[in-house]
Amino acid sequence: MHGKLAMKVLIYTHTFAPSAGGVETYVMLLAEGLSQLPVERDGPVDVTVATRTPAGKMDDSQMSYRIVRRPNQWALAQLIRGADVIHAAGPAFPPLVLGALFRKPVIVEHSGYQSICPNGMLLYGPKRTLCPGHFMARRYTECVRCNASDSGSVRSVRNLMLTFPRRWLCLRVARNVGPSRHIAGRSALPKTEVVFHGVPEPTIFPEYGREQSEPVCFGYIGRLVIEKGVPVLLHAASQLAQNGFDFRLRILGDGPERRNLENLSEQLGLGDRVQFLGSVPLKRVSDALGRVDAVVVPSVWEEVAGLSAIEQMMRGCLVIASRIGGLGEVVADAGMTFPAGDAAALANCMSCVVERPERAVELGRAARSRALAFFSSDRMVQRHVSLYRSVLQS
Repeated sequence: MHGKLAMKVLIYTHTFAPSAGGVETYVMLLAEGLSQLPVERDGPVDVTVATRTPAGKMDDSQMSYRIVRRPNQWALAQLIRGADVIHAAGPAFPPLVLGALFRKPVIVEHSGYQSICPNGMLLYGPKRTLCPGHFMARRYTECVRCNASDSGSVRSVRNLMLTFPRRWLCLRVARNVGPSRHIAGRSALPKTEVVFHGVPEPTIFPEYGREQSEPVCFGYIGRLVIEKGVPVLLHAASQLAQNGFDFRLRILGDGPERRNLENLSEQLGLGDRVQFLGSVPLKRVSDALGRVDAVVVPSVWEEVAGLSAIEQMMRGCLVIASRIGGLGEVVADAGMTFPAGDAAALANCMSCVVERPERAVELGRAARSRALAFFSSDRMVQRHVSLYRSVLQS
């Protein structure tokens, strides 16, 4: 038996599996990686995940770490009191307040903009246009006006008022972590370190690319919401069709904008060029995409880390992404980028793939090399372990 005492890490996340999303994915990968670290090399790590998400049909006993769902305040206080390090997946009040109360080192991972924006997304108003940073510029009436149309004036004021103590607490935690240099700079918080999100290396690689007789195929994976910019992709596809290019587009995901997007596709005359496949389990994504030549990430908001892009890069797929926020930082020169919201520029990128499909294969290899170098799950886990240890030692 190993002689070292286990380092007790409590990860608090408001949302978790079986819910699907970027935060849920990275927390699960981090918890799993920490719990499976070689004891001989890293010492034992005892991981507990506390979450407000109910289990649903998920069997928590199959996980390699402990999951405590919907703990009351007393139970959460006991979990925090017994932990060595508190890792908060976002600046939620329970771990921040209780961590300070029990004088525990708290590390906050910022996967959104909750510390500098009342709605957490830096998007303004019902049209979801990019916010220039009203809260940090002390234009608080703009913050109230921004959210009032969706949540009402009273709730909008409440959200604004809660942003002040949330940021105050983040200024005083042991460390702030940004999964991209972009969010680290945007948040403007002290003691901030950049630790990129990581994904596991696949054991089976999908056959990206196509037979010469098949039309070029593009894919989209993600929620169907305004900020993801899928209308930009459909308008770009329309321009491609008008220019006489033969191609296919597979859209994986669901959300409140699906009906509007299907109607837009019909209005643009895209017909059977576009397939809406709905939600697809993670294990079946590769099969559902089939032989795609490139995956498009057309976000119109400042993506924090671009986890969906990282996943496709690790699989060796060309990613065509908006050059915005952490997304452009992730893809860099190992893919194609275009100005956010610019359908003509996106259409130009897509036409390059149609005209030179071998270029997609070359960039896919470059994407995989970049993902292995910067975005592996092992690298993410080791960086967090080093961070925990440095906090405990200090």
